[in-house]
Amino acid sequence: MDDKITTMRSLVAKLNDAADAYYNGRAELMSDYEWDAMFDRVKALEKETGVVLPESPTNKVSADSTAGEKMEHEFAALSLAKTKNVVEVAKWAEGRPVWLSWKLDGLTLVATYEGGKLLHVVTRGDGHVGTNITRLSQGIRGIPARISEKGRLVIRGEAVISYSNFKSFLASSEEEYANPRNLASGSLTLKDADELKRRSLEWIPFTLVHTERTELVSWGDRMKFLKDLGFNPVDRELIADPSEGNVQVAIDRWTARVTGGEFDFPVDGLVVCYDDTEYAKTGSVTGHHATRAGLAFKWADESASTELDHVEWSCAVASIAPVAVFRPVQLEGTVVKRASLCNISECERLGIGGRGTRLSVIKSNKIIPKVISVGEKVGEFEIPKTCPVCGAPTEIAVSPTGTRTLRCTNATCAARELRKFMKFVSKDGLDIDGLAGETLAKFVNCGWIKTPADIYRLGAHKAEIATMEGFGEKSATNIVAAIEKARRRKAVNFIVALSIPLCGPDVAKRLLGRYSVRDLFAKAAEASRRDDLFSPGPQVFATIDGIGPVKSEAFVNWCGNSENMALVNELFSEVDLEEYAGGKQDGRCAGKTFVITGDVHVFANRSAFKAYVEEQGGKVAGSVSSKTDFLVSNDSDSSSGKSRKARELGVGVITEDEFIEQFGGPSK
Repeated sequence: MDDKITTMRSLVAKLNDAADAYYNGRAELMSDYEWDAMFDRVKALEKETGVVLPESPTNKVSADSTAGEKMEHEFAALSLAKTKNVVEVAKWAEGRPVWLSWKLDGLTLVATYEGGKLLHVVTRGDGHVGTNITRLSQGIRGIPARISEKGRLVIRGEAVISYSNFKSFLASSEEEYANPRNLASGSLTLKDADELKRRSLEWIPFTLVHTERTELVSWGDRMKFLKDLGFNPVDRELIADPSEGNVQVAIDRWTARVTGGEFDFPVDGLVVCYDDTEYAKTGSVTGHHATRAGLAFKWADESASTELDHVEWSCAVASIAPVAVFRPVQLEGTVVKRASLCNISECERLGIGGRGTRLSVIKSNKIIPKVISVGEKVGEFEIPKTCPVCGAPTEIAVSPTGTRTLRCTNATCAARELRKFMKFVSKDGLDIDGLAGETLAKFVNCGWIKTPADIYRLGAHKAEIATMEGFGEKSATNIVAAIEKARRRKAVNFIVALSIPLCGPDVAKRLLGRYSVRDLFAKAAEASRRDDLFSPGPQVFATIDGIGPVKSEAFVNWCGNSENMALVNELFSEVDLEEYAGGKQDGRCAGKTFVITGDVHVFANRSAFKAYVEEQGGKVAGSVSSKTDFLVSNDSDSSSGKSRKARELGVGVITEDEFIEQFGGPSK
């Protein structure tokens, strides 16, 4: 008995450490597969001994440690009981109509509205007390400041980051995160909503906890009500007759959406809930679960045992990443023979060895191949002393959280330039479809891409691409077609694609509003020749509105590098650039300066709003000043810094609708 309790204490400590890392944006200590297996073992020991430790995760909700004002939840945010068995789902449903929806893998946030205004946003915390993060709500898409419903609403939802936005963030950031969930968690430690907005968090409501509308007793009607109010609630499907067969068919259909790559947000299962919300309230609370509040269905990951052939070290976003290459195995209907090992720390945690090491692998959440354990270690894990891409010496970098990664010491190595290549092909850059980070990394590792100009020469490797794992003739043809299409692009996008310091779309437009693209680079190169008495110097562009001395010098210094200018001239021979026409001198916004703050509801987003203003000859500034003509805000009662500044300076504050009435824009 004592031995079993001692084992429980050890397992509980490991589970709590792993949960703390998971909920607070730190490096992963164990996979979901390992955590679930250990959790189930603790539950079995508790049943066998009759002892439940106070700190056991079966007896409490794992909490985030987000700094800030703590606030007690009006309605406890308890977790759901879990199952991997369809029979148990059908039994739980009791023949009553139930809804199936995604179990999104992000951060649960509770938003409360009253009188049509957002009252507060609170993290889940331990289910009873969370952290007030209302100050950050403007940085999270999907949490409007105002709604038409005047009664009190309490809405629970998940703040998530899509896989595509996660990859875009990594491409433009020096920070390293293992997955979208990790980035979402780390993002709530930020203090500024504008900085948070760059992370592309989206809040997706998954239940309406409270409403004063007593007629809304159907969960489906409640979600439709949220949709009508302008929210974007979670995808859902009604199972009117939840027999075992019907439940199985529905779950298979949703599983196919995950395995087929149709859904872009990370999920770790499905949620089943009763349509009858009054009946759902009648369940009891066992541990930290409300028995009828809902049931989480988690996929039973299919595992396979195999042997490691070797560890391949390849170019990643910010490092040289290890990849396990093993004897092929069949998993979830596909053949798997490779799985990322993430970093040195993960290899050491798993106990990876050399060739012949026995591995257990899964496809995590039906998608991502993952090594979950080492059965028998053979030989030693070797870290390369030289970069596999350029041959320069490597070094081990340690992050603030203690994660160890391998990096190349050669500043010009193509492996270190992956972020720039990703920026080059991004939508803000030259917008080349089919060249995501993983694909670019493969081509860099093959030695085909050493500079951005090499991307335009990938057509020479079409036959080789077609034979690579995960590609094929059609993929190779599509990639080459996308590259050819990208030979004609706007000059603004060309400049953004080059990753010139301090030179985003706005700076590029201002520079190109004065010079043609070729004249601009020629002028900058001339200005960089400091030993030339006739050189205009690094401040040559400083007098252009919105540029100034710092941005001018950054652009000139970049062009003063002979390798950079050689790249520009090389690219000029590959692309046909459309010059920037500038804003309309007689446009509806001509001569006006606007500051846009908060959510927009008519324009697709604030970037689209800004593009319209500039197209109509106006200017969009980032902060309110005496030169600002209008602050555009849909929250007339906002107490934000921009709103206060506008009132102090007597700057006119208008809503988006009022802007459209005066200056035009898209119709609703």
